[in-house]
Amino acid sequence: MTDTDVHKGLAGIVADRTAVSKVNPDTNSLLYRGYPVQQLAAGLSVEAVALLLWSGELPSTQELAEFEEFERSHRGLDPKVREAVDLLPADCHPMDVGRTAVSVMGANDPHAQTSDPAAELQKAKKLFAAFPAVLAYDQRRRRGQDPVAPRDDLDYAQNVLWMTFGEEAAAEVVNAFRVSMVLYAEHSFNASTFTARVVTSTLSDLHSAVTAAIGALKGPLHGGANEAVMHTFAEIGIRPGETREEAAARSREWMENALAEKRKVMGFGHRVYKRGDSRVPTMKESLDAMVEHYGRHELMGLYEGLESAMDEATGIKPNLDYPAGPTYHLMGFDTEMFTPLFIASRIMGWTAHIMEQRADNTLIRPLSEYSGPDERSL
Repeated sequence: MTDTDVHKGLAGIVADRTAVSKVNPDTNSLLYRGYPVQQLAAGLSVEAVALLLWSGELPSTQELAEFEEFERSHRGLDPKVREAVDLLPADCHPMDVGRTAVSVMGANDPHAQTSDPAAELQKAKKLFAAFPAVLAYDQRRRRGQDPVAPRDDLDYAQNVLWMTFGEEAAAEVVNAFRVSMVLYAEHSFNASTFTARVVTSTLSDLHSAVTAAIGALKGPLHGGANEAVMHTFAEIGIRPGETREEAAARSREWMENALAEKRKVMGFGHRVYKRGDSRVPTMKESLDAMVEHYGRHELMGLYEGLESAMDEATGIKPNLDYPAGPTYHLMGFDTEMFTPLFIASRIMGWTAHIMEQRADNTLIRPLSEYSGPDERSL
């Protein structure tokens, strides 16, 4: 084996086949089971997209209604999960909470070790339904607020916002949140999804695979960029009431200095997309709606100043995290909760891949090129 045979980061390596999603290079579109995600985000519910990812086809009216009934009946925060969360420091990262909560859910699931397709799908549905209560409870406990019980008269997106903030969200806010959940739901063999498939390939259980995926998602090179975007905005300075033009001028100057200092600016570029992240225009429309809804035009100024300065200097385009971060900020989510929101959505994609891996499994065990000392004696 020679150095040229080593592909650091598995770059360019096709590790397996998947029918869950792909990026179509001809249209630069992310496809879920063949459907462009921007079309799905235009009007489908989060619940319908989940069923599409799991089954391969859009649900019938009856199938969707049955799943909605199931999901609404499994939204509550399990007392055992709450006890485990309460043992964690209130200042630990919320991703630690999400990782722990999923592990506890698995430990208490009587069917955790059952891996036939029906059992796996049932566990995926329950995890999808139950996880939002964890992130909602965690944000509220950090703020010293009492938990808010779920409501079975609200859809998935409405209910997540209800449990987090204790009030019904405006239609514009619900729609923007729904769009973000659809866009974040799946993205082929990304780092966390591949992690989930590796764990599944050992014949470990679904909850273990998802817990491992959360660990991968916690890393700032994968799932933390939406948080980092708001940290960048905070470093520049968010000044409510400032004009869009004033904010844009300040953010352009910040970006020019950051690039001159060769700083890594999160929220730009993508390992897969070469002509810009196809999800960004759809998410940007939702951010535009949030800016108008809340009258926070200075945030759009910061956004546009950074984007234009980066584009002019490097040609590098934003990724999905760039518009998603300020959108979640405007909704009222704490910055550290942005990546747990990613979990809530990506549970759909992770579990679809876990079930696909298990259906045609081969242990994932790549080779490595040894670079240590030659054999030697004591």
